[in-house]
Amino acid sequence: MQSEDRKPLLSTNLNAIIVFLFAAIIIFLILFRNLFFESTYLLKSFGELSVDPEIAFKNNKPTFLEFYAEWCEVCKEMAPKISDLKEEYEKDINFVFLNVDNQKWENYIRKFDVNGIPQVNLFDRKGVLKTTFIGKQEELKIRESIANLEKEVGSQEEVFNTQLSEIKENKNNQISPRGHG
Repeated sequence: MQSEDRKPLLSTNLNAIIVFLFAAIIIFLILFRNLFFESTYLLKSFGELSVDPEIAFKNNKPTFLEFYAEWCEVCKEMAPKISDLKEEYEKDINFVFLNVDNQKWENYIRKFDVNGIPQVNLFDRKGVLKTTFIGKQEELKIRESIANLEKEVGSQEEVFNTQLSEIKENKNNQISPRGHG
């Protein structure tokens, strides 16, 4: 008789523990969501707060142009560093962020021969390409290139790192022979 009385008690305790753990996990994720999702949020905000490229190349300021995608792990990894650079230099430099998955930017993707992301192009005040960074980069190297932009010294340079994401073909806007668009 005693064992029958203990089973419901154990079951109730186990259910309470499971509910408590589930609630603790949800609270933890809510409290620390910025830690886990900050990079994705930053990438989305880059695109939303970006200077239009047509304006950037005509307003007599140096331009920082980054090609990125929200699915790109290297882009996510670099996003906090790029955000710091943007906060520091945005008064003096145009920051343009173009999502490679957006067909609207296809002409820029072809013009600057973007095959891997992130790709950062730095332009002087006259719109002359000075530096191209492809793949994961150290913040210090980007800062040095920005400093050289302001001094308007140096010739065109390309810095390549094999830690990059290849651009995925965007099939959303392609028309198939059976398509109606």
